[in-house]
Amino acid sequence: MKVFTSTLQAVILAVACAAATSALAQHTVTDHAQPAVVADSADGEIKKVDKASGKLTIKHGELKNLGMGAMTMVFRAKDAAMLDQVKAGDKVRFTVENANGAMTVTALEVK
Repeated sequence: MKVFTSTLQAVILAVACAAATSALAQHTVTDHAQPAVVADSADGEIKKVDKASGKLTIKHGELKNLGMGAMTMVFRAKDAAMLDQVKAGDKVRFTVENANGAMTVTALEVK
């Protein structure tokens, strides 16, 4: 009877470990399947670059992460180097976040 109990405990432990490993593997695959940057990015066109104030005027499509429809608006640039990467008329893909009440471009890519 003692051997049976030890064997049963070993089998239960093995099944529990296998289930935990499977759940962890599924969670990891799910995390990598949908990059956040894609969902938070939008297409736009640079209308104005204001280096003195560190701002970009962008005509953009829907900003889903902020619940905003398409429009033209002024954004702060998170990094001043972004202002040197673009000029009026450039088509861009960008990400905006609400940083302490200021709509801020946090990523910018010229298309």
